[in-house]
Amino acid sequence: MTMHYIYWVSTLLLVLLYLASAALYILKSDFVRKTQADMGYSAGHLLPFMVVIKILGPLAILSRFNVGLSDLAYAGMLYHLILSTMAHFGVRKPLGAIPALVGLLLLSVSFTTQNAVRDTPSPYVVITSLAQH
Repeated sequence: MTMHYIYWVSTLLLVLLYLASAALYILKSDFVRKTQADMGYSAGHLLPFMVVIKILGPLAILSRFNVGLSDLAYAGMLYHLILSTMAHFGVRKPLGAIPALVGLLLLSVSFTTQNAVRDTPSPYVVITSLAQH
């Protein structure tokens, strides 16, 4: 039963982190563009695409109507969070990396505990699968 709580708390916090980020991108798009430009990125035209991805990824994980798509969402979030962390450290703003680091922790816990809770197991979760045997 503990695994259920660990999975759902970590997953819901991860989803909230991503939805809050999407809301920030929508409500404060000028701030986001300026922040990205300050970090050396000029990809403001990608903001609408990033908002859609920050909403669809968590929805794929929560709904889990397709295990492969859910695992792909986890992988996409992993790369996004690693790159975000690296970008903040690269411009010597480590405090800006805190949300991404928290996201990485939540993502790791959510991913590794999903097979203990979900009916259809992910074939890529080795840790939880071995612990169940």
